[in-house]
Amino acid sequence: MAQHLGVSIGTVSRALNDKFDVKPATRERVLKAAAELGYVPNQAGRSLRQGNTGLVGFVLETSSEGMMQGDLFFIRVFDGMQSVLSEYGLHLMVMMSPSSEKSDEYLQKIVGRRLADALVLSSTRRIDPRVDLLADQNIPFVMLGRSQTDRGQPWLDLDFEGMVTDAIERLHARGHRRIVLAVPRQELNLRYVMLDTYRTQLARHGLAFDEDLVIETAPGDNGGVALAHHIMEMEDRPSAVIFSDPIHPFGLYRGLTEMGLVPGKDLAILGIATRLATVLSPNLTHYRVRLFDLGRRVAQALIHRLPHLNTENPPPVIRERVPFTLVEGESDLPLE
Repeated sequence: MAQHLGVSIGTVSRALNDKFDVKPATRERVLKAAAELGYVPNQAGRSLRQGNTGLVGFVLETSSEGMMQGDLFFIRVFDGMQSVLSEYGLHLMVMMSPSSEKSDEYLQKIVGRRLADALVLSSTRRIDPRVDLLADQNIPFVMLGRSQTDRGQPWLDLDFEGMVTDAIERLHARGHRRIVLAVPRQELNLRYVMLDTYRTQLARHGLAFDEDLVIETAPGDNGGVALAHHIMEMEDRPSAVIFSDPIHPFGLYRGLTEMGLVPGKDLAILGIATRLATVLSPNLTHYRVRLFDLGRRVAQALIHRLPHLNTENPPPVIRERVPFTLVEGESDLPLE
């Protein structure tokens, strides 16, 4: 551009950055040429000068529960986050951790390149080395989920304890005694939160814990189909199932239909779902959370971690369990 205008590179740079020592006529020429040439400022160079990128990275594992299954969970969370970040001139960038690479190694690359001012971690594990990595590097971050690895980081998580407690209470009141708990893979903290609550609530209602009723499931629709077949083929058949994957009910309904069975009648189905569940028949009884509001709260927690934006000293550390709302349906009918 400098050669095109017959001025120095320094003059172009000062004009684009609105420096006072550039003549108005020259600045106008530079800005006009930039528009005509489709010039985009070099964000990397600008970031080095300003000391920040203006970006917030959301680290998302492509192998995570619900991912690539048509679930709207993360889309609504992202929308809520950006609605807050925009108020501070920040932009959300989704960083896809590939299934072919260890998530810790991928995060190390992000940290080394300083691609974002702050990060949000999802798919939180019971013991999560990513927490120590970011804390040791003094990188601001928030967790969408909890972990026993605690460095004082903020987190927001869905109230899985409240969901399981209410589900057991509801199913027990309807006469169900053999209740399956579908849990995700072993490293996720969600699994242990649900399982601990499940044990406690069974005992409170005088029901014996049966490890055969705790079934580890694959994510998504196919995982729900496999879960339905597993349950209905058990010798002492359970009458109800509680799940956390919002795509599982689609597979559960499909699996039961394949066997000539009726959801809600032959198996009570109760768990977490999104707006997509409204297409199911009979209507799914499920727990739902306002994902847009959750995203806004995650972004607000993150803003408190950015020194150049937060005015409170020391900054508040947000740690909250977000409650679910029960949506009544016909998939958890009383046991006949």
